[in-house]
Amino acid sequence: MKRIFSTLLFLVVLNHTSVHAQHVVDSLENVLKQDIADTTRIHVLKLLTESYQFVDFSKSQKYSQDALALADKADYPEYKVMAYLATSQLLTSTGDFSSALQYDNRALELDVAEKDSVNISRDYNNIGHDYFDLGEYDDAYFYFTQSYRVASVIKDTLRMLIALHNVGRVFKELGQYDQALNHLYLSKKMSEQYGDKEGIAYALHEIGDVMLRKGQYDSALTILTEALQQVNTMDIDEIHPQVLSSIASVYVSKNDFVRSLAYYDSAYTLHAKTNNRFGMAEVELGRGSVLMRQQKYDEALLKIEQSLTISRELNARVLEIKGFSQLSSLWERKGDYKKSLEYFKQYKQLEDTLFSQEMQGKLLRDQIRFETESRDTQIAALSKLQTSQRSELRKQEFVRNILVVVMALSGILLITVYRSGQRRRKINMLLLQHQDDMEKRSEELERLNQVKDKFFSIISHDLRSPINALAGLLDILDKGAIKPEEMHKHTQELKVRFNHTRTLLNNLLDWTLLQMDKLNLQAAKINLFKIVEENIQLLGSVQDKQITLINEVPKDAIGFADSNTINLVIRNLMTNAIKFTNDGGRVLIAAKLQEKDIVVSVSDNGVGIKPEVLNILFDKTAPYTTRGTANEKGTGLGLILCKEFVEKNGGRIWVESQEDKGSTFYFTIPKAS
Repeated sequence: MKRIFSTLLFLVVLNHTSVHAQHVVDSLENVLKQDIADTTRIHVLKLLTESYQFVDFSKSQKYSQDALALADKADYPEYKVMAYLATSQLLTSTGDFSSALQYDNRALELDVAEKDSVNISRDYNNIGHDYFDLGEYDDAYFYFTQSYRVASVIKDTLRMLIALHNVGRVFKELGQYDQALNHLYLSKKMSEQYGDKEGIAYALHEIGDVMLRKGQYDSALTILTEALQQVNTMDIDEIHPQVLSSIASVYVSKNDFVRSLAYYDSAYTLHAKTNNRFGMAEVELGRGSVLMRQQKYDEALLKIEQSLTISRELNARVLEIKGFSQLSSLWERKGDYKKSLEYFKQYKQLEDTLFSQEMQGKLLRDQIRFETESRDTQIAALSKLQTSQRSELRKQEFVRNILVVVMALSGILLITVYRSGQRRRKINMLLLQHQDDMEKRSEELERLNQVKDKFFSIISHDLRSPINALAGLLDILDKGAIKPEEMHKHTQELKVRFNHTRTLLNNLLDWTLLQMDKLNLQAAKINLFKIVEENIQLLGSVQDKQITLINEVPKDAIGFADSNTINLVIRNLMTNAIKFTNDGGRVLIAAKLQEKDIVVSVSDNGVGIKPEVLNILFDKTAPYTTRGTANEKGTGLGLILCKEFVEKNGGRIWVESQEDKGSTFYFTIPKAS
């Protein structure tokens, strides 16, 4: 349950007959032809985007783009938010959740600036929904609970029940079904009391899905059928295909493949109507599972691979995990255990990344949130005590002034009161100082917890990957499914994984020392040509992409910096260039001598970097990482280490890139005198 639109005119369009609705749409399109204010035009474009969303996708997309273009020119935050939300809703209906997240974040920034609590609660819910669909369940949980907190403060019952519903969905995906049902039944009860029939339909669908996952197929079918009746009665386009897919899954479990395929076909038709690639990929995966059970392996393989291709393009990792799992089962049924193991390893690696890492991060974030809330409680108590003491001080000063006027001879008493007031002022100053110390310690604790959060989340995944691979290899060896001559290939694979783990450990230790301010740099004269040449020898022997590494650094390029950290910077930038360069490409390392600095550059002719990613590459608060051209993985720490090491050596780092043409990373270090 992502959004509930409240625009009166849009409700009129939905609630009238289709003939009258078309008349309203025609009227809106005629309004666009007139000379109207930009704000009115944005409003009309937003209504047309929503009206055509489930009717004519291409028109809806055009109106959305027009609204965005006009909103970006206007200086009206309210109408920019309106255009962003309409675009996000449209992108969600197509399954492009990553792009939808960008527009929801833009809307949140504007609403926070306007201090609009109602819209902030809505934006938190929308962002949580985007993270949920991307499989980022810990982030989804955080934003849903934030939406509930804001809604509870402003007593917005509708937003509260939506947040409860979505929290229940998170627990469902994490396998905590009792917790999920508690939240979903509560949101359903609140929807009934509030008269929100659409909310009842959403709740019934999720409850039915929980029953399906628990293996209670008859109960699941009963509840999902009731949900479908609600959807058909109210014509709720957003979840209609999802309910159909859930019913199809029930029939798969009951081995009724004819009915299952019929429901999947209906769901696919509705998804295709809105060009929802995520939904279509989900249906194709379901069809593949049916065909696999019918032993139609070639047809099943085609469906599953189609689903996997789309899920990779959309970064839909939960769907990708299911795809790898299905492929592993399919090849096992066909008796090809080698392929089954390969897909099983990919399934386990991605599952570890998504669930184990996120669960660790969620626990650490909950701990930080608890400590932060405790700190806020303590600060509030101190502030209350301070206010009480100041009030008491004012009373004493008032009494002192009265005594000065009425009893001029009682000087000793007045001096005593005055000194008492001075002591209290000192106490107040000490309390304020203590409060500042507590805030600083709390900030330091939160920063250290964030370091620990990142440290353990990476360790929980990357250090167990080689172990999982070794376990899988030993298992298949035990079954006798690997020939002796194939052992060399698998040992080479393990060697690559352990080399990656060793590099990861080195980066983690260096990064942790930086965060703890424990790393000491010793500046000295260094020969950049020799450092680059050594790294070319090292990386050339371990990379298997046939990439040409070229050293064009002048032999007289002598810098003045710490040798170890600059060596790590150059190696990380070269490794990064190799990672995102295709087979047969080239990586060029050069240097330009200036008056006081040396500018070092690492260039490649690889895939390049998207413009929106360039601004966040060196953001240490949210490390960015993606897989390389050969599906190489990373942690996002490499570039952060490069930035901090370069800056600690008195230089700076930046990047220039064009998509499909390559990237060039530059950094400077002081020139030796």
